[in-house]
Amino acid sequence: MIWFIAKRLLWMVVTIWVVFTVSFLLMHAAPGGPFDSQRKLSPEILANIEHRYHLDEPLLQQYFDVLSQVCHGDLGYCIKLGDFSVNQVIAAGLPRSATLGILALTFALTLGFSAGVVSAVRRGGLLDFGLMSLATIGIALPSFVIAGMAIIVFVFVWPILPAAGFGSLRQAILPSLCLGAPFAAEIARLVRTGMLDVLGQDYIRTAYAKGLPTRTVILRHAMKGAVLPLVSYLGPTIVDILTGSTIIEQIFAIPGLGFHFVQSALNLDYPLAMGVVLFYTVLLCGINLVVDIVYTVLDPRVKME
Repeated sequence: MIWFIAKRLLWMVVTIWVVFTVSFLLMHAAPGGPFDSQRKLSPEILANIEHRYHLDEPLLQQYFDVLSQVCHGDLGYCIKLGDFSVNQVIAAGLPRSATLGILALTFALTLGFSAGVVSAVRRGGLLDFGLMSLATIGIALPSFVIAGMAIIVFVFVWPILPAAGFGSLRQAILPSLCLGAPFAAEIARLVRTGMLDVLGQDYIRTAYAKGLPTRTVILRHAMKGAVLPLVSYLGPTIVDILTGSTIIEQIFAIPGLGFHFVQSALNLDYPLAMGVVLFYTVLLCGINLVVDIVYTVLDPRVKME
């Protein structure tokens, strides 16, 4: 296991470097610059500002300067947010995005897992058809469409939830439901498929032959095997929920990582955009490593090589 983890960490370093290089080149290849809109500034002041952020240096020199900063854990200072460093912005926005993501993931797991199990147990019935139809619709609809429909229903038609902001549980309910709905639909279909595969195994038929009730067979015998595909799915899903919250955070005016990332892309704030991209990359690689280790614990047939 130690050798496996060491290799994965090495590949993680290579992946982060590749993402850093590609992101750096793409951002600087974009037309315009972070100060193009400030036409009223004199050339002297504009030159001083560009010198402050090393934008007057050759591109290759900028690349190695930023790479050196990143290797030391310093993501630099934001261009459009005054004297705030990228580390401070990430530290401030991460708790909001994490809270929204945890609530959305809890909703997705609870609803999706329950729907998948019930649909598999009631295979071919009306309940199975209805739940899988809803799951298909949930997968097909993007999160911003779900958010728009939810705002119309729960803010204007039935004004029971606030339309924006983030600070209380009532304000978090609507965005977390909108963010978690597509993932709940994916989890429901995934759990249903895994459960149906497990229910056809010999040891499940043996459990039924012993006279065990259906609830005992499902909870004690079939559940563990049905969870395995879900474990593999959860790794990228956690990162997808965090990165997918960019649209939800914009719609509901939540100042999280996604909100800052979109603003940094619009304002060509190179340090902030680079910092958020690298943070998401590290998060994705780290979670995938944890998922691989957990998968081998749950399924002894899988060996680390």
